[in-house]
Amino acid sequence: MDKFVINGPVRLNGEIDISGSKNAALPIMCACLSFSGIYKIKNIPELRDTKTMLRLLEIIGCTIKHEEKSIIIDTTKCDNPEAPYDLVKTMRASFYVLGPLLSRFKYAKVSLPGGCAWGPRPINFHLEAFKKLGAKVTLDSGYILTEGMLKSAKIKFPIPSVGATGNVIMACVNLEEEVTIENASMEPEIVDLCNFYIKCGVSIKGVGTNKLEIRGIKINKNINIEYSIIPDRIEAGTFLIAATGTKGNIKINNCTYKHLGIVIDKLKEAGAFISYDNNSVSLSMDNDIKSVSLKTDVYPGFPTDLQAQWIALMSLSKGTSQVEDTIYLDRFTHVPELVRLGAKIEMNKNIAKILGVKKLFAAKVMSTDIRASASLIIAALCSEGETHLSRIYHIDRGYENIEKKLSALGASINRIND
Repeated sequence: MDKFVINGPVRLNGEIDISGSKNAALPIMCACLSFSGIYKIKNIPELRDTKTMLRLLEIIGCTIKHEEKSIIIDTTKCDNPEAPYDLVKTMRASFYVLGPLLSRFKYAKVSLPGGCAWGPRPINFHLEAFKKLGAKVTLDSGYILTEGMLKSAKIKFPIPSVGATGNVIMACVNLEEEVTIENASMEPEIVDLCNFYIKCGVSIKGVGTNKLEIRGIKINKNINIEYSIIPDRIEAGTFLIAATGTKGNIKINNCTYKHLGIVIDKLKEAGAFISYDNNSVSLSMDNDIKSVSLKTDVYPGFPTDLQAQWIALMSLSKGTSQVEDTIYLDRFTHVPELVRLGAKIEMNKNIAKILGVKKLFAAKVMSTDIRASASLIIAALCSEGETHLSRIYHIDRGYENIEKKLSALGASINRIND
C-alpha cells in the first residue's frame, strides 16, 4: 500500500495549475446519460473517483474514449440502467446516476451508496423528491429501485443539499413540464451542471440562486456537444491554505477567484496577502498566523470540504480558534492524527477548539478520508522531521497529482510502496 514520506518544515514557493473540479465532473459525467449522444468533456481531473465513474458508465453501456485532457462519452447504446454495489460502495457520487437513468429509461436500479467512512449522508431528500415527481421508489436487497413516468412538481428541500439538488435536476431534464426546486443548492458545481444542461437545450431559470425552474426537452436525435468543467475550488483552497501555513509565496492558475470568496477573506484575516485576476490567485505569507474562528456552511459559506485543512492551519496560529462544522457533524477523524503531530485540539461534538502551538513534529499518521488527507499533508509540510502518511488512496480520490504539484512548489514529498 502506498504512503507519502514528507520532510518539513518547508516554504511553498512557485506556480501551479489547478485541475478540473471533481465535484462538478462527477455529476456532469452522469448527466451525459440523460440524452443519447456523444459528449466531449474537457478538464476532467484524473482521479480514482473519475476512473470509478467511467467504469460505471461503461457498465451502463457507454463507450469511453480518452483524448488529451478530454474524455469522449458516447451514450447512444446505453441499455443497462443499473449501478452495482461493487462500484457504488466505493464512491457516493455514483448515486448521481439515479436521476438521469430514471429520466431517460423510466427505470433505475442503484445500490445504496458508500464512500468516505465519516458520517451518514442521508439520501431521503433524493428519494422523497423522486416520489413527488411521480416515481415509484422501493428498496430491495440493498438497492434503490425507481420507476414510472415523471410529472411536473414543486420540490422544496428542508435544507439545501448539493446531491439532492443535482439528482433532481437530472431526473427532470426529459420532462416537457416545469419543475421547481426551492431551497436549492447554489454551489458552483450545481451552476456548472445547469450550464451543461442549458448547452444541451434544457431551459433552466434561476441558475446560481436557491430557486430553480426547469423545463426539460424531448430530443429525437443524438446530442453532440463539448463542455469544459470548472476549476476545482477545493483544490485551490487547499493549496492556498498550505501556502499560508508554510509561510510561502505561490500563484495558482486556472482557478476562479469568485468561487473562493469567503476562503480568501478568512486567509486575509489569518494574515496572508492575496491578489487575483480572472484566472489566477497569488498568495504570500510573511506574518505570524492569526487565529481565525469559523463555521462551515452551504455556499457561499465556508466549505465543509476545507474544514480539515483550516484546522491544520489554525494548529500553528497565535492564540485560540474555534471551528464548527454545521454540514457534517462528525467529520473530524483528522483531529486525532493532527494531535499526533503535536496539535492541541479539543472536541465538543461538532466544534473543534484549537490552541495554536509554535511547532509541529513529524510522526506516523493515517489518512481517513479525502480532505483529512489534505489536512495531514499541510500539517506535515509544517512539521519538523519526516512524517509518514499512510492510506493515501483516499487523497488519490480527490486530488490530481498532488505530490507532483507540491514538489513543483519545493516540497519534499515522495510516494513509496510500504
